[in-house]
Amino acid sequence: MAREYRLVTAPTQLYGETRVANQNTAIPEVERAVETLPSLFTRLGDQLTQLFDAKLSLLRIELKEEIAAYLRGAIMIIVGALVALIGFALLNVAIAFLISMLFDAAHISQVARYALGFTVTALLYLAVGAIVIVKAKNRINQQGIVLPRTATELQRDKEWIKNQM
Repeated sequence: MAREYRLVTAPTQLYGETRVANQNTAIPEVERAVETLPSLFTRLGDQLTQLFDAKLSLLRIELKEEIAAYLRGAIMIIVGALVALIGFALLNVAIAFLISMLFDAAHISQVARYALGFTVTALLYLAVGAIVIVKAKNRINQQGIVLPRTATELQRDKEWIKNQM
């Protein structure tokens, strides 16, 4: 049985002349017929798998880079917070000593003046903290917990369901 091949050629333009493409680049029609629909789907599936694998690899690399950048930033923030915390503690000690100096004329012992200075400083911070908490609580109460847009959407859905029945 003799196979019949039909040569598929593409004309090319070269310096104003039309020439026929090299016969070695031609694909016999029989080879095209071999690619059936199931083999095309298999090849498509393989290529999609390769595409998703490449995308996931890129995502993993980008996530690792982003996580590393965030970790570096978080470490710097923690270091800065620790330095600020030490500074804040030293400031509080200085305020307490300043307040203890105000009781110098009270003719009490140095230890009692220091204790009084630290106590007054602590009470001052407690009062300021309580005021901030009360204001924040009042602000939260004014906003309310109900989300207005979500509540509106749920109300619309409820009315739609009623109309459908």
